[in-house]
Amino acid sequence: MMKSNILTMIEQAEVEWKPLGDIFEIIAGGDVPKDALSIEKTDEFCIPILSNGIGKKALYGWTNQAKINKPSLTISARGTIGWTSYRENPFFPIVRLLVLTPKVSINLKFAYYFMKMIENDYKVPESGIPQLTKPMIKDILIPIPPLELQKEIVKRLDILTELEATLEAELSLRKKQYHYYRDLLLSENELAKVGFEWRSLGEVATKISSGGTPKTGVDEYYNGDIPWLRTQEVNFGEIWDTDIKITETGVKNSSAKWIPENCVIIAMYGATVGKVAINKIPMTTNQACANIQIDEKILNYRYLFHYLSSQYEYIKSLGTGSQTNINAQIVKGLQIPIPPLKTQAKIVAILDTFDRLTSSITDGLPKEIELRRKQYEYYRELLLGFSQS
Repeated sequence: MMKSNILTMIEQAEVEWKPLGDIFEIIAGGDVPKDALSIEKTDEFCIPILSNGIGKKALYGWTNQAKINKPSLTISARGTIGWTSYRENPFFPIVRLLVLTPKVSINLKFAYYFMKMIENDYKVPESGIPQLTKPMIKDILIPIPPLELQKEIVKRLDILTELEATLEAELSLRKKQYHYYRDLLLSENELAKVGFEWRSLGEVATKISSGGTPKTGVDEYYNGDIPWLRTQEVNFGEIWDTDIKITETGVKNSSAKWIPENCVIIAMYGATVGKVAINKIPMTTNQACANIQIDEKILNYRYLFHYLSSQYEYIKSLGTGSQTNINAQIVKGLQIPIPPLKTQAKIVAILDTFDRLTSSITDGLPKEIELRRKQYEYYRELLLGFSQS
């Protein structure tokens, strides 16, 4: 992929470092054009209104007149501070977005790759609302090698970017296939071919428990070696470790309890309510986790995991209160279609194959994407690491 001649070109190139303000016209986005705003794209309203969101979340709506007509870069000024995007087509920027439009000859894609490399390095005031402003970025230095070298660098980084994008597209397709086959195999019509019965989760579980939280601020309760799970770590996968560890003293002085490996865990509170996971090691949990131990003579725990994952939206809809929390009684009352164990095992074998391909960080597409991303970052640093001396 990387030929030594371009590295030689980089080493020998005459590179001038210039402030962004010398290279770009920098403007801040303005107010939403309320008199010319459409939520849907139409023949008249076909100019995107862009905010500080990432990806598709940047699209605020549509208008009929562009404010920026030339290819430009956008930098998020609040929230997702520093996030940089390459914009080829006309658009209308609104508040919280900075726009950089070239006013001298430069390969805009080259500038984009450099700005992406430094997008996490901005220094913003700690007081008040963190934000970037034009005065804060106009003096940032950017390397300006010869245009031909800029072009060669962009060509190589584009190849690596395209490789990752291709893998991301394949991963998206495989996830759709997984959801399709999961919903098909677990449908009543399909299960009826082999026979099944509805049983409540409370009937088929040997135990459903929650945990507790050791009192915060007590040093002797934390930074131990006992895994302690919170619901934000429950996200439709296997859990092999936890972000926080507690001590035996913390367990004894709280409602935190040990659970064995291979419990099916449902998040009952917070942003992840209704999400499911499987713990692959013994651990403790907080009170927002419903930890389900399975009677394996009746139910395959991975079959239950796949079924509950398919019911995420339904389970979430059962929540009450402002945070739409669920409770242990709701969990125990969930109805599970139970076919013969041999059928469960066949379904699990099929769905686990898709799950590994789409979710595993040790193999499958996520692992390949991570490797490609690291490769891209390595070469980006190599190709854009011009010396300022």
